[in-house]
Amino acid sequence: MGHEELPKYTPVETGEPKKQPGRSRPHRSHRRRAFRVVFLAFLAYSLYSYWNPRPLNISFRDGSPKTLNVAKLQQDYAVCAKLRSVPSDPSGQRSKNARWNGSPATLIKNTTIWTGEAVHGNHSWVSGDVLLQYGLITQVASHIATADLPDDTVIHDGTGRMLTSGIIDMHSHTGVDSLPNSRGGEDTNELSSDTTPYVRSIDGFNPLDPQIQIIKSGGVTTSLILPGSGNNIGGEAYVLKHAVGPLNGRSEISADDMLADPDRNWRYMKMACGENAKRVYGHVGRHFGPFSRLGEAWYFRHAFEQARSYNQKQDDWCAAADQFGAEAMQEYLPTELEWESLGAVLRGQVYVNTHCYTIPDLEAYIRHTNEFKFSVRAFHHAHETYLVPEILKRNYGGRPPAAALFADNMFYKQESYMGSEQAGKILNENGITPVYVSDNPVLNAQHVVFEAAKAHMYGLPYHVALAGVTSASAELLGLGERIGKVKAGFDADLALWDSDPLSVGATPVQVWIDGAPQFADAVEIKKPAAKPLEKRPEVPTMAEASTSHQDMIITGVTSILLPDFEELESAKKATTVLIVNGSISCISSCTAEIATMGNAQTLHLENGHMVPPATALFSHLGLEEISAETDTKDGNNNAEAYSAAAQGLSLDLKTLRAAYRHGVTTAITAPGYRGGGFKGSSVSFRVNAAHALEKHAIVEKKSSVHYSLLPSTRDDKTPSTSSEIAALEAKLLHALSLNTSSLPPTTSHETLDILAVLNGTLPLVITVHKADTIAALLSLHSLLTSSPHSAPLRLIIHGGAEAHILAPELAAAKVPVILAAPYPYSFTWDQRRSLTGAPLTNGTAIDVLLAAGVKLRLGTEEDWQTRDLYLYAGIARANSGGAIGEKEALGLVTGGLEELFGKKEVRSRGWVMSEGSVLEGGRVRGVSDGTGKVDVWY
Repeated sequence: MGHEELPKYTPVETGEPKKQPGRSRPHRSHRRRAFRVVFLAFLAYSLYSYWNPRPLNISFRDGSPKTLNVAKLQQDYAVCAKLRSVPSDPSGQRSKNARWNGSPATLIKNTTIWTGEAVHGNHSWVSGDVLLQYGLITQVASHIATADLPDDTVIHDGTGRMLTSGIIDMHSHTGVDSLPNSRGGEDTNELSSDTTPYVRSIDGFNPLDPQIQIIKSGGVTTSLILPGSGNNIGGEAYVLKHAVGPLNGRSEISADDMLADPDRNWRYMKMACGENAKRVYGHVGRHFGPFSRLGEAWYFRHAFEQARSYNQKQDDWCAAADQFGAEAMQEYLPTELEWESLGAVLRGQVYVNTHCYTIPDLEAYIRHTNEFKFSVRAFHHAHETYLVPEILKRNYGGRPPAAALFADNMFYKQESYMGSEQAGKILNENGITPVYVSDNPVLNAQHVVFEAAKAHMYGLPYHVALAGVTSASAELLGLGERIGKVKAGFDADLALWDSDPLSVGATPVQVWIDGAPQFADAVEIKKPAAKPLEKRPEVPTMAEASTSHQDMIITGVTSILLPDFEELESAKKATTVLIVNGSISCISSCTAEIATMGNAQTLHLENGHMVPPATALFSHLGLEEISAETDTKDGNNNAEAYSAAAQGLSLDLKTLRAAYRHGVTTAITAPGYRGGGFKGSSVSFRVNAAHALEKHAIVEKKSSVHYSLLPSTRDDKTPSTSSEIAALEAKLLHALSLNTSSLPPTTSHETLDILAVLNGTLPLVITVHKADTIAALLSLHSLLTSSPHSAPLRLIIHGGAEAHILAPELAAAKVPVILAAPYPYSFTWDQRRSLTGAPLTNGTAIDVLLAAGVKLRLGTEEDWQTRDLYLYAGIARANSGGAIGEKEALGLVTGGLEELFGKKEVRSRGWVMSEGSVLEGGRVRGVSDGTGKVDVWY
């Protein structure tokens, strides 16, 4: 029936009285009085219905009762328009930022600006000023006069330093995985079901998470806060800025007040493929959750089918309301909160970000996008995307998803085993956008820009790498006209750097969010005047395999920092180095020597450097290949077990080859311990050896005795830190009481090793972070060192996140520290007093320990970090204010093991050659491990 045939649902049909047969027309005044009565009754009823809505008892033409509220039906019909609309990116002019809280105008003068946009077809740095007003960037120009600015304008002299937009991290769990890590602060995953599109990260976000301020100190102004990857469909994510409360220019302390887009134009959804959901749910006998990738695909498709069915019900309702009117509907608009978010995904109203590593995961998910007609915005982690860009280009809608990557964090589980350092370069060359993320707290998001810097070192063009943490990330979030660029009309989110942001050790001097400065008393490191990086030599796609030579002619060498060649450290021009039988035989022109050589291989370097090789201290190299796969590991000892790492060594592994390719020739590794850390005797070995019986493969069969004192290593036998220390003390004192001249043949290896510790043959290495526990160990060290029955105990602290608190005491006791990780942050409670560096703290643990005279080396927590050892040393040098020179920085990761372990080197030290300084990201091109050959990567 047509609209004109619809029954009337209004409770009062008309204000005009009905004519009655056989009666005369009432008097006019009576009619007016009657009209007023009816009108007032209508008005009273309308007001009553507005404030007290209730079902209306109305009959249809077929006689069926109607008990639906008209106002509710009309509200539902208004929702139809929203269901049919697709958001657009917020853009256009604004008079002020919605988050502006009255901060005064700021003029940042005399800066070197990376705008985030191409100038004449090229991305470049430009000199100029930037004006911030009302929370917006209102002007970017070569010079902005101060005469017409408000009187209270704050003038910030950039002194020529580098200015970029704030860094954007597209994958973070900050605030839902609050640090220090605790059970009470863990809200990353809702694991009640594998499919939870209905949960929202903002509902668990803690704006007082201390990590927020630390992250911001790395120039990060905005993060996509995602639910975790324990579920195939994890829930909705939110884009938040790292400004909290009045001190950061906000009106209140709340997550809502941190939303990057207060209008919430776009919504975001986190999904995940592969191993995680299988690990969480894949147990025989469970009644829900996937056991295999086959099951995961069904769970995805089943969920999408429910959402599609839900959408169809809503669409049918809206179509009927279009035709017959909302008042005619015999039921309300179908609403199911469980499927609303996923329904919005299929309507194109939600940007989907999906954790997917492997080719089968990527291809299956792309199939889902085409079957259910939705698009994925970015694949996260995405280690194998570089192998299959053509699969990504089949994404529904025709837009290939971006790849949100780590630069070189890989091999940690089977899904990441095919990762490549040059993934970003390859993806970019194939039309796929690479962006770089932290997955905080997997990586400390304070240093997410370092991931982009390393990607550039591995060959990604400069502007693509920097865009990968600024403008490209903003565009993927649908906020490309609000954040990510230094451009008039954009939010005033900026970072002023003390050096090029993609240089080693780059640190913000100040950060602004929506025009408000974030650090009242920012610590600034003394550095030379900032200037953009010189163009790096183009990095070819280099094979992982090397080519070995005995005789070589190396040209273009500009720096040699080797122990036996100190006189050549200050070479001012390129020179030639001649290698014979794997050793340096001539430096300079070497014309006569070259004339006598036969088929020597020639290698020309651009700005060649030669330095000592690095040593990896107490990673898991050689004892595990894939940390998440038990079959690839030696395993972990428990409270009763004690073993020698030499007996569990595995060589010729991909992780070892990666370390060697980055200049690491030697590793010292101890057996793992349950809960983390190490327990047993360590072994020193050559990382490029094929097997343990190869000549010079084992440098020292036993290098040290290792124990761990961490909250995670407690067990039923030693349930507290104090009981762990007491047990260690008891072992040492028991061994001290033994008559070593008549030990029974059944004496345990652990007791024999402890005796070697007590007689000074082996050092005792303890993995510990907490300053209070270190203090207890120093007391034990003093007790044993003063015993007439013991040689001076050679204690070494490994880990040491809070060791800086006891720097004078460690120096006085002559106890060295192996700092692992080199730049710890408050991941655990034992690390909560870590020093994060400028602009928050005046130096890091490295600076404090070295200044106190503590012998210091840099170690690693995870195997992948060993390839960055030179870079960690370079950061220490760049941010030391001149206190650490090039040789001192190299000494943090190379040579000098006799100072720590009391052992002389048993072979030639070897050397590493690179294009550019390895401390500044130079690419390693050749390594000599001291066995008579040089391995070269072409």
